[in-house]
Amino acid sequence: MKTTNSLAEIQAKVKAPKGQFNSFGKYHYRSAEDILEAVKQVINPMGFYISISDSIIVQGDRFYVQATATLSNGTETYTSTAFAREEESKKGMDGSQVTGASSSYARKYALNGLFALDDTKDSDATNTHGKEQQAKRPLDEVDLKSALTAVKSIEELNQLYQTTSSAFQLSEEQIKLFSNRKKELQ
Repeated sequence: MKTTNSLAEIQAKVKAPKGQFNSFGKYHYRSAEDILEAVKQVINPMGFYISISDSIIVQGDRFYVQATATLSNGTETYTSTAFAREEESKKGMDGSQVTGASSSYARKYALNGLFALDDTKDSDATNTHGKEQQAKRPLDEVDLKSALTAVKSIEELNQLYQTTSSAFQLSEEQIKLFSNRKKELQ
């Protein structure tokens, strides 16, 4: 098997259905565990293994969980990174639960990126919890600059752009910040 085709072959074979249902929001979704279950069935017979690691990045007074999913067979290695910001507090959750929820979210999106799973109709896109869909809100410039400073590779920058542009309305100036960071990383 050619090196450049392994990841593409794995991505084509992985099928991770949205087997979970949120009865409150009335939507189907897939969890990181669902993705891992589907992935292992494909990669193990091919001699690959997967690992996921988290790190906490502090920018100003904000905490970000950075999850990195790594796929390897000892010769070929592929990675994908995703970020999730911890809420300062979440009703009914203690600090470890807030961090755990952010970790789960970041891990899920690192796996989505690595295995090219489309979540356009996932809970983040469709969950309105019975409310009308709201327009994207502007992204705080300080938060964006902090997150951009934490990015250490073009891959991480691309993931951050995908995450922020799907959740927030980016100004032309903020898009230029992404372009400038890309030039710095090249």
